[in-house]
Amino acid sequence: MSLDTATGLNSLGLPKSPAETRVVVAMSGGVDSSVVAAMLAEEGYDVVGVTLQLYDHGAALAKKGACCAGRDIHDARRVAETMGFPHYVLDYENAFREAVIDEFADSYLGGATPVPCIRCNERVKFRDLLETAKDLEADCMATGHYIRRAAGARGPELHMAADATRDQSYFLFSTTREQLDYLRFPLGGLASKDATRALAARHGLPVADKPDSQDICFVPNGDYAAVIEKLRPGAAEPGEIVHADGRVLGRHPGVIHFTIGQRRGLGIGGLDEPLYVVKLDVDSRRVIVGPKAMLATRRVPVREINWLGDGAFTEATEREISVRVRSTRPPAEAILRPLSETEAEVELLTPEQGVSPGQACVFYATGGTRVLGGGWIWRGH
Repeated sequence: MSLDTATGLNSLGLPKSPAETRVVVAMSGGVDSSVVAAMLAEEGYDVVGVTLQLYDHGAALAKKGACCAGRDIHDARRVAETMGFPHYVLDYENAFREAVIDEFADSYLGGATPVPCIRCNERVKFRDLLETAKDLEADCMATGHYIRRAAGARGPELHMAADATRDQSYFLFSTTREQLDYLRFPLGGLASKDATRALAARHGLPVADKPDSQDICFVPNGDYAAVIEKLRPGAAEPGEIVHADGRVLGRHPGVIHFTIGQRRGLGIGGLDEPLYVVKLDVDSRRVIVGPKAMLATRRVPVREINWLGDGAFTEATEREISVRVRSTRPPAEAILRPLSETEAEVELLTPEQGVSPGQACVFYATGGTRVLGGGWIWRGH
C-alpha cells in the first residue's frame, strides 16, 4: 500500500511509505491486537510486536479470560512468527504492581470501586510502553482498542468506536493530547467483533477463535476479595450491617466483600423492602444499607480531570455535555462545572443510581461520538 495521492499520507496518517514507517504494536495475545499487527504487517509497515508481562503468571497459566499471562505471551509470539515480524516481551511486573495493583487494593479497602484497567492504560501502556516505543524509534504505537482517533481542526480527537457494543472509550478517557498524537487504533472503525475475527481467520492467525478476556487480569475468577486479602492480610475484618435509619440488621465478613448498589448476598433476608448497599463506612467497618431511592445521585464530584475538548477547561463556567459514570451505561446528559484545571462538579440531569467513588466519569459531546475527557469520581470535600 502506498501513500494517498491527495494527502501524501499513509493509512496511519504519516507522510512516509509504510516500509519506512516503524509501528510498535502493543500485543496482549488476544485476537484484537493480533489482528492489528497482522493488518499493518500485510500493508508493508515495519511492525515490532511488544507484549508486557504484568504480573506473576504462574497461577494464571490455565486461567481463561486474563490478558498478559503466560499463555497470552505465547500466543502473541506465535502471531509474530506467523506474520514474520520481531516480537519482544518486557517485564513490567514491578511497575504494574506499583502503578496499578497497590492502588487497586488501597482504593478497594477505602470503600471505593476502582477501575484498574484505566490506570493500566494511563500509567503503564500509554506511558511506559509508549516511551519504549519511542526508544525503539517507532513513528507511532498501535493498539487493539475499540476507539477512534480522528483528525480535528485543533489536532487529533478521540471518538467512540463505530461498534457501540465494543466501544472502550470509558477506559481510555485519560489518554492525553500528546499521547493521542502518537497512538493509532486501527480497529475503531470496524462494524463488529465478527469483522475482527474474520480478519484473523483471513490472515491465518492461531488466535482467530480465542475467547475474549472478561476479568481484570490479576483477579482470578472475578474474586476481588480474595486478591485484596492476599495483598493486604487482615483486610477482611467483620463488622455490622446497619440500616440507614440506624438499625443493626446483621453481621458481615468484611467491607471488601461489598460494593455500592449491591443487593444480593447481604444475608439479611426476611425484610419487607429490598435493601441495597448505599454506603461503605470503612473506619467503623460498617456496611450501610437502605432503599433503592437512596442510591440516586445528581451531583458528582470529579477530580484528576483530563480535558480533550476544544479550548481551556476552565474558560467556560459550565458546559452541557453527556457523561458515563459506569462503563455499562450509555452517556447521559449533564452539566459540567469546572472548579479548577483538574476538578469539577458534574450535575446529572437525570439522577443515576449506584454512582461510586473510584469509578470514572467520562465526558462526551452530546449527540455525537467525540470523547471530551473525564476524571475520577470521589467523595468530595
